Amino acid sequence: MSTCGIDFLDRWLANNVPETPRADVISVDELTHKLTADAKSIGITRGEIDEEVDSLYHTILDAIVHYHPGLPD
Repeated sequence: MSTCGIDFLDRWLANNVPETPRADVISVDELTHKLTADAKSIGITRGEIDEEVDSLYHTILDAIVHYHPGLPD
């Protein structure tokens, strides 16, 4: 288990999902690639994140669909 991976994912989603206006295949795919690149740039591997979620794609999609600005988590 990698707490570093899940902590990064949580922070990354909080900072990037609000900027995503729609939940379509292309947007989610682009965010998946951006997340992976951002993680790699600070030394976190995709494997560390994948250990924590069933599907990174579905995790990002779910975050977009269920994002409500101004509401508590």
